[in-house]
Amino acid sequence: MAFSGNFMCTSFKVELMRAVHNFTASTGNTFKLALYDNTPSFTAATTAYTSSGEVSASGSYSAGGGALTNVTPTSSGTTAFTDFADLSFTSATITAYGAMIYNDSAVGDPSVCILDFGGAKTSTSGTFTIIFPTADATNAIIRIA
Repeated sequence: MAFSGNFMCTSFKVELMRAVHNFTASTGNTFKLALYDNTPSFTAATTAYTSSGEVSASGSYSAGGGALTNVTPTSSGTTAFTDFADLSFTSATITAYGAMIYNDSAVGDPSVCILDFGGAKTSTSGTFTIIFPTADATNAIIRIA
């Protein structure tokens, strides 16, 4: 099984300290979400985007995945967080077990996080949608407490 949980990549945490990633909406880096079948073995040690095990292009999904629309980082209490707008791939036939969010603007396409779908998610000549959680200190996809 390729996916064994959701992970914020350890390399991402170090890269935050080195100012590699800028999540500011409209002026920050370009982040992408790539979909994967059940063959790669991603963990918190994953460091960069790879096309190995990525689902095939179909409909509006192409190699490298789709560009994400950033939500400007903010905080609540002692937690800083950011999120993305939901992402849809139309007219697509896809079976994906998980995804990777990565920084397409930075050298080497560094990984941000690994998302485990908990099993196969499919669309057949339809819309495959990634619905991100509520952008708040408890649920946002990227939180630092």
